[in-house]
Amino acid sequence: MDIVIFTKDKKEKYAIELKFPRNGQYPEQMYKFIEDIKFMEELKKYGFKKTYSVVVVDDKKFYENNVNKKNTGIYQYFRKDDESEPNSINGTIKKPTGKKNQRITLSKEYFIQWQPFDNNENYRYYIVSIG
Repeated sequence: MDIVIFTKDKKEKYAIELKFPRNGQYPEQMYKFIEDIKFMEELKKYGFKKTYSVVVVDDKKFYENNVNKKNTGIYQYFRKDDESEPNSINGTIKKPTGKKNQRITLSKEYFIQWQPFDNNENYRYYIVSIG
């Protein structure tokens, strides 16, 4: 967890996981984004009232559709032709590189909708609320 917030009486707690990838590795980083959502789901089971996964990127390859390729596999969750519609992530997602037998199963459906960040054309972010 990157940020934990408690009420004064500690009856409510909130968690935020942050990512700002800087070294490419697009499919691997995208899988890590999904790992964060799964981790936040697990924290909900341990009494966190609400959890969030926040991702900020400054590279179009995370969110922009590659016109020369069909967006399949891990890319389908983060890239889309129509940026006005959110991408859906749910079910079981396979690890795209390395040990490809690894999988993450999400318990709910989540939506990724990249938003522009300030006035910088390349920066985008999304926030997924879990719970």
